[in-house]
Amino acid sequence: MRTVHTISHTMCCAEVATMEEDTSRELSVGELLERANRDRTPDFDEPTLIGGDIAIKSEADRNADPCTSRGCLWEKWSDGKVYIPYYIANHFSSREKAIITRGLESFSSVSCIRFRPYQNGDHEWLSIESRNGCYSYVGRQGGAQTVSLSRQGCLYHSTVQHELLHALGFNHEQTRSDRDSYIRVYWENIIDGMAYNFDKINTLNQGTSYDYNSVMQYERYAFSKNNRPTMVPIPNSNVSLGQATQMSKNDIDRLNRLYKC
Repeated sequence: MRTVHTISHTMCCAEVATMEEDTSRELSVGELLERANRDRTPDFDEPTLIGGDIAIKSEADRNADPCTSRGCLWEKWSDGKVYIPYYIANHFSSREKAIITRGLESFSSVSCIRFRPYQNGDHEWLSIESRNGCYSYVGRQGGAQTVSLSRQGCLYHSTVQHELLHALGFNHEQTRSDRDSYIRVYWENIIDGMAYNFDKINTLNQGTSYDYNSVMQYERYAFSKNNRPTMVPIPNSNVSLGQATQMSKNDIDRLNRLYKC
């Protein structure tokens, strides 16, 4: 009896180990964001979110793209660079800060964007904090602008890049004004009350083509209530969708076009 018990015990633990290994494979940014924000309970001073992780100040902003409606760009300096001050809250560990810093620095090698530490006298900056979930406003807001990277589930290179792209002015790929030519949305599979996450927005597409591999594209089961796809690429439904783990070439190209780098 005892031997049998030991064997089953070993089997149990091997299974657990495999499970843990499986969940640590690199998940796509959409999966990570959805997991992190799934059971989010916001504090009273936190913003309403749309699209899963986009913060808005008022209901009027729900379908407006700040980049097309009022301008959302951070200022460019005379040397052609865009310097964006940031402050990382001190509740992050040094390992967590390193992940955030790596994400911030990944922009300088591919664009004219330069994130730099906050200094006295800065009028606007990104305040990177561990709030409830992962989220950011779209584009420059003025003053201290929260980017939430919760210590529970948001500290990955892809999620840091994703939230920073929101702060730089980008929406999700699946809300692009031309998405119906590239994606079929299966409304009947979307969680009740979540359909607004798929509303199209009058986006600035920068003359770039739709990108299934954008770090801003959610995966095909995003917001699904029945484990059936909510988004399928057209005309070829087998195309890989929303599997990015970092910015694509198209994301970088678009960023450079928006800021005229």
